[in-house]
Amino acid sequence: MSLRRTLGIFSGKALLLGNEAIARGALEAGVGVAAAYPGTPSSEIIGSLSEVASDVGVYVEWSTNEKVAFELSWAAALSGVRAITAMKHVGLNVAADALMSSAYTGVEEGFVIVSADDPSMWSSQNEQDNRLYGLISYIPVFEPDNPGEAKELTKALFDFSARVKHPVILRTTTRLSHTRGPVELGPIPKPKTSGFFNPSPAHVLAPSNARVRRLELLKKFELIHRELSSLSFNKIYGDGRALVVAAGLSHAYVSEAISKLGLEDRVRVLKLVSVYPVPEEILVKAVDGVDRVVVIEELEPLVETQVRAVLHKKGVGVEVVGRELSERAYEMSLDRAEAILRRALNISTAISRSVATEKPSISIPPRPPVFCSGCPYRPLFFELRRTINQQKIKAVFSGDIGCYTLAYYPPYKLQDTCVEMGGSIGLANGFSVVLRDVVVISVIGDSTFYHAGIPALVNSVYNQHPQVVIVLDNMVTAMTGHQPSPATRVDGRYVPIENVIRGIGVDFVSVVDPYDLASVRREFLRAVEYVRSEKKTAVLVFRRKCALVALDEMREAEEEIVPYIVDLAKCVGCGICYNFFACPAITSREDRRASVDPELCVGCGACVPVCPVRAIQPSKPMDLSKTLKYWF
Repeated sequence: MSLRRTLGIFSGKALLLGNEAIARGALEAGVGVAAAYPGTPSSEIIGSLSEVASDVGVYVEWSTNEKVAFELSWAAALSGVRAITAMKHVGLNVAADALMSSAYTGVEEGFVIVSADDPSMWSSQNEQDNRLYGLISYIPVFEPDNPGEAKELTKALFDFSARVKHPVILRTTTRLSHTRGPVELGPIPKPKTSGFFNPSPAHVLAPSNARVRRLELLKKFELIHRELSSLSFNKIYGDGRALVVAAGLSHAYVSEAISKLGLEDRVRVLKLVSVYPVPEEILVKAVDGVDRVVVIEELEPLVETQVRAVLHKKGVGVEVVGRELSERAYEMSLDRAEAILRRALNISTAISRSVATEKPSISIPPRPPVFCSGCPYRPLFFELRRTINQQKIKAVFSGDIGCYTLAYYPPYKLQDTCVEMGGSIGLANGFSVVLRDVVVISVIGDSTFYHAGIPALVNSVYNQHPQVVIVLDNMVTAMTGHQPSPATRVDGRYVPIENVIRGIGVDFVSVVDPYDLASVRREFLRAVEYVRSEKKTAVLVFRRKCALVALDEMREAEEEIVPYIVDLAKCVGCGICYNFFACPAITSREDRRASVDPELCVGCGACVPVCPVRAIQPSKPMDLSKTLKYWF
């Protein structure tokens, strides 16, 4: 059940994603403002709220980056309106400046900051434990262990934040964000969406004020720390000589592993929701009468370090084990939790209640990552690779975060770096300074350009870094689920990328349709020559709508989608279309001639100019002018 379908339900249960549960908890808490920049695994939180915003009366915004989203929500909370912002773990890096200062200013109403971490890096460039942000910012961190608790905890955290007048961090992980579970529904109050800002020295962090706020922050954090021991979500259960401390999804795995190993009578469990700071009173109570403490958590030993420090301070001489029992990298799992318990408690495999089953020998064919059928990036990267090879251009491609990161893989191999949002132009600035006889090319998407690319481009122009900047404008934030960006046409309003670029001072700006291979080749070579001769920055904007968005609009308009076919009498089996253009709709027959799968073909026609013998054609006569409007 989606969040929208639960709007009129105020009792009973619904099966929701963890992210949808957080959104529902925010609604039940009376949230008035929500803002975010999309990033997996956090996107569905604000995405769900945006779907119901007009029904509930909540202000919801997709902002240009995480810092901007954070500041918008922060201002609402400073003005007495409950607010939430959500971002993936690396997004909080972008908002970290604001995060640190928000602890100094405090808030007037509930302010919940969701950090969706990605252990094992399922869709991220690094693995980091954002619970550590609580440690350096003096902002408490909380972590639920299932969607039902995520909803209840979110609701409670708005009240907690409002009571202590301090922001809070709700930390989730990919597994929790994208797991469905039963959620108890409650009433949704009418949200307060307008407030009043009362000016105060606390809001002006000039050094003289900040020094005062620092001392007040430390006192407030002591109060917050004391209140956590009475938080009902922190629980002790079981009775044994060993205490297992676990939080979040790690607790869910621990609970299952205890049942699987039959340890109910041998262990006591301290289930934590407040992971920073760890509540001292409940911890001391939990260790009473135990011989060993086993801390099980994902990634960094944050809870373990605090447990050791509290027990040392309280003079409790019980043994604590934790991180040495498991690798620090990658996410927790049932198998890992079970293995940790076995090692910590010297348990043999014989007592496990699990039933051994033979795993079926299924051979799953490899599925390399590819661009979608009709993706405008495919003809672009095909033609760039062909041109670079034919012209023997020595180039370094500085890549970025987006669907176009797939250009790293064969057959294109056109992404030599990919480090962080906006890093393409930034690294290219450096490459242009130190690399000789090399054309430096940076590749960035429209949403990423607005997120973090503009400052780096300003730097490139002002310092005259010779590089070709390729901006891929598919008019949407595609990779995270088609959220709008400033390049998205909404009610006739949008911010044209080329206008921004010209305003920055770039003299060479060209807007090209990536399906027009001749223009792609011509404009790319012009840009390369300009950079070589003028030693300045050139920008190419390749614009065509994301194929998935265009197809949705065509289907909604009941426009016929005509697939293409291969004229086998003309096809010579050269393999260019399926080996080098690499559209997933085109495959090789046993005789090496090409074949188009009509179920996968989206009728874009991008493959037609790729074929040297013109063997690819529409399966029936069609008027391209009727469908072309959906692609721009």
